[in-house]
Amino acid sequence: MSNPAVNIPPESGILLVDKPEEWTSHDVVNCVRRRFRIRKVGHCGTLDPAATGLLVLVLGRATKLSGRLSGQDKVYSGAMRLGIETDSQDRDGKVVAESDPSGVTREQLEDAFESFTGEILQVPPMVSAVKKDGRPLYKLARKGIEIEREPRPVTIHSLRLLGFDPPDVEFEVHCSKGTYVRTLCADIGKALGCGAHLHSLRRTRSGKFKLEDAVPVSEIKQWEMDQLLETIIPLVRVFQYL
Repeated sequence: MSNPAVNIPPESGILLVDKPEEWTSHDVVNCVRRRFRIRKVGHCGTLDPAATGLLVLVLGRATKLSGRLSGQDKVYSGAMRLGIETDSQDRDGKVVAESDPSGVTREQLEDAFESFTGEILQVPPMVSAVKKDGRPLYKLARKGIEIEREPRPVTIHSLRLLGFDPPDVEFEVHCSKGTYVRTLCADIGKALGCGAHLHSLRRTRSGKFKLEDAVPVSEIKQWEMDQLLETIIPLVRVFQYL
């Protein structure tokens, strides 16, 4: 009887990448696909272009596990800026409202963080890949169209205040799949009465995968195939991360 493992392409596995700013998640996928001529490459959880950090890539046969890996919890470190609201809920959007946040105290922030911990409802932002009648919301947003969106349940397992240097707030959030951190920041800003937007975001963990084990794109671009094969988590070991 033949051994099924013999037929598994050697590049099948997981590659942990530290995504740089201004790159889309798809840019990273294309870089790996073209560099190593691997036909099947995907990622497990989109990072916005302005966000950095851990991007889990699935290569070869491992692409079949994409759905299960994408569904795992995520951890982010980030910063939000109080007093400014934008139409995209992050720093790249158009400013739609400004308010003086000088009255916000650390205690008020901690209380707000506590109130947003647990299972909450989020309205997906218009600048998102959520689909309405088969069309991604971000495509409608580009045309200046805003439609009503249904709130979705997400879970904020923990939300820690790391630093407060008004008007900037540093935080760490451990959340479920489908959580929009930009929306979390905007909602906290509304709760505080001064508005806020996401200023920076870095993913530090996805499921059991950690950022410290990821490789920068600049390094991957210099690799040959043997270096890729030495670095990936092979398919036979991936199941321990599920």
